[in-house]
Amino acid sequence: MAARAPHGNNQPPKIIVKKIYIEGHGGHHGGAWKVAYADFVTAMMAFFLLMWLLGATTEKQRKGIADYFAPTILNTKSLGVGGSGLMGGQSVTSSQKTGTFDGNSRMPTIVSRTDGSGGPDMGTGKKGSLRSPTAIAAEDRKNFAKLKAKVEQQLQERKGLAALAKHIRFTMTPAGMRIDLVDDANYSMFSLGTTALESGASSLIGMVAEGIRPTQNPIMIRGHTDSLPFGDPRAMNNWMLATGRAETTRRRLAQGGIPENRFHRIEGVADREPMITADPMDPRNRRVAITLLYRPGSFGQ
Repeated sequence: MAARAPHGNNQPPKIIVKKIYIEGHGGHHGGAWKVAYADFVTAMMAFFLLMWLLGATTEKQRKGIADYFAPTILNTKSLGVGGSGLMGGQSVTSSQKTGTFDGNSRMPTIVSRTDGSGGPDMGTGKKGSLRSPTAIAAEDRKNFAKLKAKVEQQLQERKGLAALAKHIRFTMTPAGMRIDLVDDANYSMFSLGTTALESGASSLIGMVAEGIRPTQNPIMIRGHTDSLPFGDPRAMNNWMLATGRAETTRRRLAQGGIPENRFHRIEGVADREPMITADPMDPRNRRVAITLLYRPGSFGQ
């Protein structure tokens, strides 16, 4: 920039050079720190995912996952991971984490399939293997038939109980074998309107306890009444009576040697499930049903 020379002075004008330095302002606005931050967030997500995975899986599943990534383990299916890929194509939150869905994974297996190599009875052996539901149900039905024959034979042999043979009935149901102790017009298992067992009925239930004691089946007891009402339903009603008689029957079976953990359900249904539907007040609707339930199926059910 040239300044004006003083008046009357022939000296050349002074030239002033002004340098302007423009400092860069893009350093702290660049993208390098974003890359580092993204790497940090990714690492934290991986860390939290690992922590969640460790908490959401069982020890067996974690062992299967670890073995899957081990280079020396080939057959992951035998180590608790379903399918030929990681967890059979399912997530760890699935209700079937290690099920038999071996066709869900897209990852090919590097070992040969073993399905069917053990023959049609694979997994149904008596020792050291899993039992199939079909085999267990067949064994239960066989035991039910033996129990029925044993109780009927004892009824014939014991003169004091022979008259009660018509009051006991055996019925196969989808849940198991039901043993009904039924009243009639001439005989009642319990004192009228109470939960007190008659002596003959107590002996009959004791004999039933002897028959079912060697089995391992869960037991359900259900009390039934007829439709005759009580005078004061607040003091006693058919719901209370049915439930009380079921509990009395449970206690008598326990006295006969049935362990407490065998009792699966004790309930009273009053007159809601009559045996004689045409006449809800028929005395034969008063009964106690002892059901030997089928045992649970195989592993995983």
